[in-house]
Amino acid sequence: MTDTAFYRSLNSIGVPQRGDPRIAGTAVAFTQNRHNQDEVAAALTEFADPAFARFARTSGVEYRNLALPLERYPKMTGFTEANAAYLEVATELGEQALRRALDAAHVRPDEVDAIVTVSSTGVAVPTIDARIAAKVGLRPDIKRIPLFGLGCVAGAAGLARVHDYLRGFPDHIAVLLSVELCSLTLQRDDTSIPALIGVCLFGDGAAAVVGTGADRAPAGLPLHPGPRVLATRSRLFADTVDVMGWNVSSSGFQLVMSREVPNMAEDHLGEEVDRFLADHGLTTADIATWVCHPGGPKVLDAITDAVGVPPEGLRHSWQSMRDNGNISSASVLDVLDRTIAEPPEAGSLGVMLAMGPGFSFELLLLAW
Repeated sequence: MTDTAFYRSLNSIGVPQRGDPRIAGTAVAFTQNRHNQDEVAAALTEFADPAFARFARTSGVEYRNLALPLERYPKMTGFTEANAAYLEVATELGEQALRRALDAAHVRPDEVDAIVTVSSTGVAVPTIDARIAAKVGLRPDIKRIPLFGLGCVAGAAGLARVHDYLRGFPDHIAVLLSVELCSLTLQRDDTSIPALIGVCLFGDGAAAVVGTGADRAPAGLPLHPGPRVLATRSRLFADTVDVMGWNVSSSGFQLVMSREVPNMAEDHLGEEVDRFLADHGLTTADIATWVCHPGGPKVLDAITDAVGVPPEGLRHSWQSMRDNGNISSASVLDVLDRTIAEPPEAGSLGVMLAMGPGFSFELLLLAW
């Protein structure tokens, strides 16, 4: 058996191998427009109903940061103005998050070889990465991989694509940038149940992750060394495009969120996680850490039941939702940032998971 074959054989039973990329730095960024749940719910909808008020109070969200000052939202004239605001704020927050993640990883901007950018709450051509590249100091020959339309699953999916890239180029550095400004998609005259859920749950923010290939270590010691990414798994379900997403019209993005979202987790997530881990000779009993997208209270409860995570296992997910709401693709990266700041025991394994439009799951196997 060759040396390379030996390391590959170890990975089949969940042991880190020599070629696994590492997460070297993470960061999040928010605007200064921070408000409690009651303030946001009152400002972003004209719908007043006792049932809505009760849901707002029991949503698990206490605070959120918004893209714009709260008083500006009632004056918004439509999609054109909202998207112009998206371009301005997303560029600013994206730059902040990326700079902070690079600093945390002790990586210079000109060392970055590729950038994966995910966002589904505004339209930008050229994309956000192109708008901040020169400001941050990224090289002119950087490989740009923008992904649109993955919604809440994009944070995990984007990190999986960073993993794939660094497996192919182990001497490179790649970064993931997520920017989501969910408040700019909300429409005050939309009183549908999905829209009202969105008012109660969604927040705004940005997150960035720096990944290093197995043959490329940062020049300095990262502030909080992150895990290696051992493997990834994607799962797309047929005939589920109506479960979650956007209806795009002249007025902008109208939220689609079926009652089936928690059911999809309850019915399918446990089996998918079991299959993913079994491919590497593992079971959920081997997983010490869970990095889960906080899609909402029902979603987190469904994950707990489907996978058998102990109550404390989703602590960072519940805290992220409480402090920031559901920031779409950036949320699971906020949970990752919190997890790395309080690192699990060295040698332990973790799973990152998220779900989103398609309907789809994204799973990553991590090792500290």
